[in-house]
Amino acid sequence: MFSAFAVVRQLHEMLWYLVEAAERATTSELSEPVNQLRDEILQTLAHDASEIITSDVEHIRAAVRQVLIEVSDEARGGYAAAEADMSDLRPSADLVGRDLRSIRLCGADLRGAYLIAADLRQSDLAGVDLLGADLRDARLDGADLSNALFLTQLQVDAAQGDNATLLPAALSRPRHWIA
Repeated sequence: MFSAFAVVRQLHEMLWYLVEAAERATTSELSEPVNQLRDEILQTLAHDASEIITSDVEHIRAAVRQVLIEVSDEARGGYAAAEADMSDLRPSADLVGRDLRSIRLCGADLRGAYLIAADLRQSDLAGVDLLGADLRDARLDGADLSNALFLTQLQVDAAQGDNATLLPAALSRPRHWIA
């Protein structure tokens, strides 16, 4: 049962991201694979525990990863090109403790970036891909995350913010954030 739970948890996490991807995909070339992957995951989840355990989660994860990258590329494509001083704003970037308040972040790909204790106060994070980004103790006071891509409740809960911080409608303001 514990093995099945671990697989089910991963599949539900992928579903979370695919729901957002479906909302953001504007072309049939993107929405079709998103919907196909959602259906595949839902069919897998409908099986009994022994079949769930033997499902090829790595294959599904690879397909989901590719689709999410494509949706992210499309969603971020509407933002101005990165400035020269943004060359270190890339997937998996080490931005621990950095003051990013003066840098235009809209449309940046910060997938898997380390933003631990980074200062993002008053930042506009529209179109920023935050899938898997580590936001522990990141300062989000007054930041606008309402249109950030692939942001989860766990990421928000690990960060610091206030009542002026704007979040996507699907996420809740943590109780520990200051007023």
